[in-house]
Amino acid sequence: MIEETIKPRFCETDGLGHINNTVVAQWFEGARDPIFKWFTPDLNLKAWKLILAKTTVEFHAELQYGADVELKSHISRIGNSSFDVYQEAWQQGVKCASGTAVMVHFNYQSKKSEKISATALASMQRHYIEL
Repeated sequence: MIEETIKPRFCETDGLGHINNTVVAQWFEGARDPIFKWFTPDLNLKAWKLILAKTTVEFHAELQYGADVELKSHISRIGNSSFDVYQEAWQQGVKCASGTAVMVHFNYQSKKSEKISATALASMQRHYIEL
């Protein structure tokens, strides 16, 4: 599992007094940086090797301004060229949101998917969770 703790910003709060639902997808994307580095260690966009195929977010409870949020990321499926990143947002011991991002190892020059390297595969297996 990859963990990151963030402090919600006031600007992420909506008119209903909780964290806006669009923010969680952004938090989840930011928490995927360590995973991106398995494919592009320096995060050089000219050498980028991933593409997002699908993302979902499910809300379980409201997130509030003023309390830290723990983001937890796991690999929940590993294919030949694609994989799923399962993520959760926890606040004060409550799972408030979860989601999955389907990522594809992608060659932008040929516009085709590529087999996941053994090195990236080993990193994924260290963070694998059975759902």
